[in-house]
Amino acid sequence: MGKETFWRQAARVFDERAAEYDAWFEDSLLFAIEREALQELTTPLSGPKLEIGVGPGRFAEALGVEFGVDPALAPLAFAKKRGVRVCQAVGEALPCGGQSMRTVLLLFTFCFLVDPLPVLRECRRVLRPGGHLVLGLIVADSPWGRMLQQKKEADHPFYRQARFYAPGEVEQYLGGCGFVVEEIRSSLIQPPEALREMEHSRGGLVSQAGFAVLVAGVVP
Repeated sequence: MGKETFWRQAARVFDERAAEYDAWFEDSLLFAIEREALQELTTPLSGPKLEIGVGPGRFAEALGVEFGVDPALAPLAFAKKRGVRVCQAVGEALPCGGQSMRTVLLLFTFCFLVDPLPVLRECRRVLRPGGHLVLGLIVADSPWGRMLQQKKEADHPFYRQARFYAPGEVEQYLGGCGFVVEEIRSSLIQPPEALREMEHSRGGLVSQAGFAVLVAGVVP
């Protein structure tokens, strides 16, 4: 499958079901936990900020992200209403000048990339010296990763194109594209079947954590 065909197929379901996807975030404990983990990062994240795969803009709104791109057009209407300046685009060809951003976010988007390297190189291109890339990952070898892998294998519309990674594998990709990981936080310690209460994130990689946030700095 060609790269363009892949991302078009991955984006189509979010385009066709944008309202359903946006409504999922309302009163979602899972979203609240993931948002909290991102807000608990200790690395200063300066603007301007760009989110790749911004979707309906729920995370962008919470994190003060000014700009967002997504290959799916319909969710961008929701993001725009939340104050995000949006553009339909893919991570392999960002509509941004070189060294124009101080923070780039890839939240829940990495798993939909057919090849992460071109996207990471684009992130490196648009980031200024001293800038940061923030990756939000569902950890493959965790109860959450295994649950979503089962959904993928069952042809779930939102996950049929996904691939889940180990944080160490992602660190290798980052290192090869001019980044060094400066901070890691873990959350979703509760397994999917026992998600009952709000969680605060923990520093570093925590065994069984379903959600990991990696903050990578630009190597001079």
